[in-house]
Amino acid sequence: MLKKKLKKIKTEVYALGQHISMSAHKARRVVDQIRGRSYEETLMILELMPYRACYPILKLVYSAAANANYNMDSNESNLVISKAQVSEGTATKKLKPRARGRSFTIKRPTCHITIVVKDISLDEYLEVDFLDSFRCSKKLNSKNNKSTAMAYHDMYTNGGVWDKK
Repeated sequence: MLKKKLKKIKTEVYALGQHISMSAHKARRVVDQIRGRSYEETLMILELMPYRACYPILKLVYSAAANANYNMDSNESNLVISKAQVSEGTATKKLKPRARGRSFTIKRPTCHITIVVKDISLDEYLEVDFLDSFRCSKKLNSKNNKSTAMAYHDMYTNGGVWDKK
């Protein structure tokens, strides 16, 4: 009897936009609308919303779909926005001259936007023969010059601890 082992495969791809010149609060207002929606629906929503934050987010969604197409060879109709988050970046500071030789600082906030796209047509786990996965892990370990290989041994099929003398 050949044993099967589940191997996790990659189904998510992301696109990251850093130092986008916009408040994180304003970008979150748009990102909250697209989280969990399909790719085509997201494009329609972003093209019709009247906010300035839609354009950089639209570019990131396009980029994430292109990454999914290139890395996983997935179709755009199977893509779903699984995660979308906005975090605050550094604030760029400028000085504005004022009366009597003084100056005030103007802070321009920036944000980092991450869009994660998931392919729903792919399964997350792939069934692999146990011996094949063991051989692959041995090959990988021999490349890294490590002598230990991790393997799963079932105690009941091979006699367990009590067989050995």
